[in-house]
Amino acid sequence: MNPPKPFSAVPPSLSAEPAAPRDRKAEHIRLALDPRLQPRQSYFDDYRFEHKALPELDYDAIDLSCTFLGRRLSAPLLISCMTGGTREATRINRNLARAAEAAGIAVGVGSQRKALEDPGTEESFRIRPFAASVPILANLGAVQLNYGFGIDECRRAVSMIEADALVLHLNPLQEVIQPEGQRNFAGLLDKIGAIASQLEVPVIIKEVGCGISRPVAERLLHAGISVVDAAGSGGTSWARIEGERAHDTGLGELFADWGIPTLIAIRRLRDVPGLTVIGSGGVRHGIDVAKAIAAGADLVGMAYRFLQPADQSAEAAEEKVRSVVEELRMSMFCVGAGTLAGLRDIPLYPARSGLD
Repeated sequence: MNPPKPFSAVPPSLSAEPAAPRDRKAEHIRLALDPRLQPRQSYFDDYRFEHKALPELDYDAIDLSCTFLGRRLSAPLLISCMTGGTREATRINRNLARAAEAAGIAVGVGSQRKALEDPGTEESFRIRPFAASVPILANLGAVQLNYGFGIDECRRAVSMIEADALVLHLNPLQEVIQPEGQRNFAGLLDKIGAIASQLEVPVIIKEVGCGISRPVAERLLHAGISVVDAAGSGGTSWARIEGERAHDTGLGELFADWGIPTLIAIRRLRDVPGLTVIGSGGVRHGIDVAKAIAAGADLVGMAYRFLQPADQSAEAAEEKVRSVVEELRMSMFCVGAGTLAGLRDIPLYPARSGLD
């Protein structure tokens, strides 16, 4: 009988013998589309609205518009940063961009680190020709500021896609499980602040599915960051995905639900003065969008639910966006909110609370 395999908290470090090259981007797309690696529950179902039988509204007059990064949006939606760097990602990003342009909503791209290291992949991120009028978000990992990236790389990422802002994503859990992860997060706050003070467009800080706490958001605000994406738990689990890639599914499952649930993260950030809050993480449809705004989000990001149709066609992605927008409008009608500001005043109730 063989002795049990010793438990390892993390995969081998970067100082270990390098493994054969792997196409991380292609693996991420494949695994993100795998239903087995998606969440088993939704924290959004823990809360609900009180129905208003007499809304006193004209449905067609409900106003979903808002302003983000100086551009007017038809609805408070962001197609969250997802992918890039492969032929498949090129097609998906263009379909997502076309859907965003058709609906008048914002769109982001996946981490552009690969394009900075391999200019031959830049085309997979260039979506401005397909989304001429809406906000586009460039994207890099904040931890890469500790691995040789600086203001020049940030400017290249922005100019590469004619972006309106740069997302620096925080992903400590993903990096510590990822086989090729970068795990030195020391001293990042000062470096983030330096980038924010030098870059010609706003810097947005985003988690990737574990949430941003109020103390962290306040430190970021003090460093010059005025927009954060809470990106709470309950959506695509990068712990599961990286655990699968690291051949350690047990570790992925252990940390699959780690983090601050999205609605809780949003509520804790909503009253931070001067902070714009994007709410994402497990948003499935227009009712969840309405709940996120009621909790305090200024804008709501969705990823996985747009990835599936975008993998099919631009038309499928456009139809999915239209359905989410209409579901949001229906939700607002049924709670008596004619504007997004009005929706933020609508309370959410625990779904399992007892009768009054």
